[in-house]
Order: sequence, then C-alpha cells, then structure tokens
Amino acid sequence: MSNTQYKFTDFKSELNVRWCPGCGDHAILNSVQKSMAELNYKPEDVVVVSGIGCSSRFTYYMNTYGFHTIHGRASAIASGVKSANPKLNVWQITGDGDALAIGGNHFIHTVRRNIDLNMIVFNNQIYGLTKGQYSPTSSHGFVSKTSPFGTIEPPFRPGELTLGARGNFFARAIDRDLKLCQEVFKEAANHKGSSVVEVLQNCVIYNDNTHNMIADKNHKADRTIKLEHGKPMIFGKERDKGLILDNMNLKVAKIGENGVTEKDILVHDAKSNNNALHLMLANMEYPEFPVAMGVIRSVDAPTYEKQMEDQIESVQSQSKVKNFYQLAKDGDVWEVK
Repeated sequence: MSNTQYKFTDFKSELNVRWCPGCGDHAILNSVQKSMAELNYKPEDVVVVSGIGCSSRFTYYMNTYGFHTIHGRASAIASGVKSANPKLNVWQITGDGDALAIGGNHFIHTVRRNIDLNMIVFNNQIYGLTKGQYSPTSSHGFVSKTSPFGTIEPPFRPGELTLGARGNFFARAIDRDLKLCQEVFKEAANHKGSSVVEVLQNCVIYNDNTHNMIADKNHKADRTIKLEHGKPMIFGKERDKGLILDNMNLKVAKIGENGVTEKDILVHDAKSNNNALHLMLANMEYPEFPVAMGVIRSVDAPTYEKQMEDQIESVQSQSKVKNFYQLAKDGDVWEVK
C-alpha cells in the first residue's frame, strides 16, 4: 500500500492492446487495473504472471513487473515469486486451456498449498490463440476444429476443481459486468491464500456469445444469482425466487408459492469451513438453476509462504550453526594439505 493515491491509468503500460475488437479480455484488463488503483497498490509491488494463450498477453499491458512464461507453467512461476518475496502482490492470469489442461497439475497443487496468489481464469470455453480447438471447459457436444462431430468429453467445472483441490476462495464474474469483476477482484486480493476467480469471457472470433444465455441483459436477473455473504440467496427480475434445500439438494423455489416465504430461503455463508454447499452453488448451471456469481467461498487458512517462513525461523533459532563458516566446519571434516 502507499500514501500516494494511484489511478487506474498508473497501471496501464505504453503498449497498444492487441486483442481482437470486442474480446472480453479488454474488460477484464480494465477491471483489474481499476481494482489495483482502488486497492492503492504500488505498481512496483505487483507482479503479473501468465502462461500461454490470448489472456496471457495481459502482462504486456500492465505497468507492473511481469513474467510471460510457458504453456501451463504460470502457477509454478507465480508460486516461486511469492515464496521468494511474500511481500509482493502476485497475480496469475490464465485461460481455461492454459490452467486446466497442460497446467492442470500446477493449478491444483498451487490451490492445495494455499499460496497467497490471485488467480484469474479466463473461461471462454475454447482455445482462441491456436484458432478454435475445444478446451477442457467446452460443453459436451461442442463442435470445433478438433471435434467436428461434437466433443464427447465431459467438461471441467473450474469451481468444482478448485474446491476439490481444497481451495479456500472461489468467485465467479462475467466479463461484461465490470462492477462485479472489480468487486470480486478486490475481495480476492484481500484474501490471504490462493484465490481463484473464474471470469466467463467471450471470444468474438471462435466462440462468440458462448455465455449469452446468462449474460443477455434481458434475462440476466432470472438466469444468474449474485451471492453475498450473510444475505438470502434471492434472485429474479422481481426478486421473487430463491434457493432452498430439499432432501440435501438445492432447489429453486418461488417466494409466495407452496407456502415458501423469504425466511425459507438459504442465507449464503461464504465463510463456512464445510464446502458441501459451496460445491453445489459452484456447480449450478442454467436452465435448471441460476448461475452463481460473486464470492462463493472465502475461508481463512494458513498460507504456504507464512508457514515456510515460520519453519525456517524456528529451525534457525534452534540450530547451533549460525553461518556458513560454522556449517563448513561442522561434523566430520578434515583438512587436505
């Protein structure tokens, strides 16, 4: 943090942004830069790490330190940066292919270790940079250059994968909702530990309108639900629908019908250690359910780098060896003449 009040333009680099006109990446970049200004970060205290993909050009457009690394390895590099200098604010920018295919192993272990990183997963359900192959999040039956008759694979759900890796923070937003993006980015930044934000993002060239079923402004209120900790899970244009539990399963109920009142609607507890309900919320899909937006899970837990620092300090305090010379002379040693 700084006594100087930074503006979002302080985080913009001088390079021309070279994404396709209309790409959702533009909105996400703008939201991140505004969030960092509102968090009052010093640009020199921020490191942005990316892998490979359209989203991974992000580092060039940030007036911060950055690493444009190799395919799927952003989590490993970002983990090293944070572990080497825990005072830095480290942001990992990645896509559904980069994070969940070749980078899947690094992704789940970074989440499991709870390294204090902010991981933004751009999910457009397609490989855009390599010109339109299906990705790990493409829906079953999706027709692409590599699945001309429709993919026969079940897709990953980023939220389910995060919680399955014992993740403590997961949120979701959509690229065209800049206000919500900024809200969840700031909450992710303030969370101590691995924070994963899935941004449903549009690729205008190879998978245009992939999220339009829920993003269209005429239907958004009835097809999405913004979750807020401590508030009832109510949604709809008329604010007349909500989520209830029925035999341990989530169910959409209409307030005022079948005896359902607002008191029957579940209250969102993002901070519950039990992630069972968080998992159900993260997995909701339209048309059976509204798609959950906002912070789904936010639980405090010890971070990897803090435990590492504490362990080193503890070992050093108990060791008789205080410097390299003592280490070199310790144990069975002999002098060669």
